[in-house]
Amino acid sequence: MQELKKVEQTMLALNGDEAVAWAVKQSNVDVVAAYPITPQTIIVERISEFYHNGEIDIEFIKVESEHSALSASWGASIAGARAFTATAANGLALMWEILYIVASTRAPVVMAVVNRALSAPINIHNDHSDSMGARDAGWIQIYSEDAQEAYDNTIMAFRIAEEAMFPVMVTLDGFTISHTLQNVLVLPDEVVSEFVGERKVPRIKLPMIYGEKEIPLMLNPKYPVSFGPLDLYDYYFEHKVQQNEAMKASVPIIEKVHREFAEISGRSYEPVHFIPYRTEDADVILVGLSSTMSVVKKVVDELREEGKKVGAIRLRVFRPFPAEMLRKELSKFSAVGVLDRSLSFGGEGGPVFTEVRSAMYSAQSRPPIVDFVYGLGGRELPPKLIKKAFEDVLAMKEEPETPVIKYLGVRE
Repeated sequence: MQELKKVEQTMLALNGDEAVAWAVKQSNVDVVAAYPITPQTIIVERISEFYHNGEIDIEFIKVESEHSALSASWGASIAGARAFTATAANGLALMWEILYIVASTRAPVVMAVVNRALSAPINIHNDHSDSMGARDAGWIQIYSEDAQEAYDNTIMAFRIAEEAMFPVMVTLDGFTISHTLQNVLVLPDEVVSEFVGERKVPRIKLPMIYGEKEIPLMLNPKYPVSFGPLDLYDYYFEHKVQQNEAMKASVPIIEKVHREFAEISGRSYEPVHFIPYRTEDADVILVGLSSTMSVVKKVVDELREEGKKVGAIRLRVFRPFPAEMLRKELSKFSAVGVLDRSLSFGGEGGPVFTEVRSAMYSAQSRPPIVDFVYGLGGRELPPKLIKKAFEDVLAMKEEPETPVIKYLGVRE
């Protein structure tokens, strides 16, 4: 993360959940639909406290399930409100039906997902099986490395969602980030408020008997419109293709919002979709997500001191997947290792690996790629295992005939 000139900010000791709550407090949100689930509960608890103390002017809706939390957020959003909710693991799974409805109706809901393993067996600790399971639901997905980034990503998410007209999922690792106290630079309320502004509802033209009429794209009894009506084989296919093309078109919007945020915060996440670390002269690298990459960077520094030319790339934006940008970046290395904190059961590797390997298929210079699955259910990934992964990647000389999938830290 590059430091730039910035406005004066306040350093607070916050855990990741509290950092997200602070971002929501400052972002002119109209509606928060809340349902608790570990390790997300602190987010809605803190927002509830802000609401109770009169520090935030919102409609705070306490619902009976996660399915209802996202349903209420969707209803508020298509009625023109800026809406937020949060969940984790089984709660995200319970939202499954509504995830697709929110995305397909292009409702700009922002949701924090505190990554946690899915049942069964029941496990409350961190892996990425929940948000990775939702990767094809039509949400922009941004992964955070620490509490500071969770705060920053949440603020930016409201602008991205409303300008791209897509819901945004901001993720942070359960307990590792959500419950760990860190120093977080918090922007002044008025600066964030001005940055996100008030929600501007787009306008559409409706064909009428007597000509066209321009109306806001929202539920309004004065101008009745339908969201998510019956759409059979005569048009459904075309609408899904349009949705996919619109997702791809969100890339410059995501980049623009990041540039503008850097101007007020001094924190630049260039080149936005992923962040290289010591890759300029690296022979091999590891690619991964979220808080794990903080430890990977430490290991890179240690191995560099031993004379080994290694580096790392932290993916931030997983949807839309930055395939073309990664293809150019990864082509210059002799071998690539991918870190996956979730499994794709029956697939040839984890979700990050299959995306990276697919992106590299058409590259003229294609390094061998190996997948390392790690940390399921919150199991630690100590530096010695990361070093072992680097050693395996350094030893790779050519692309294997079948995908290589290794498990870091599993007992055999």
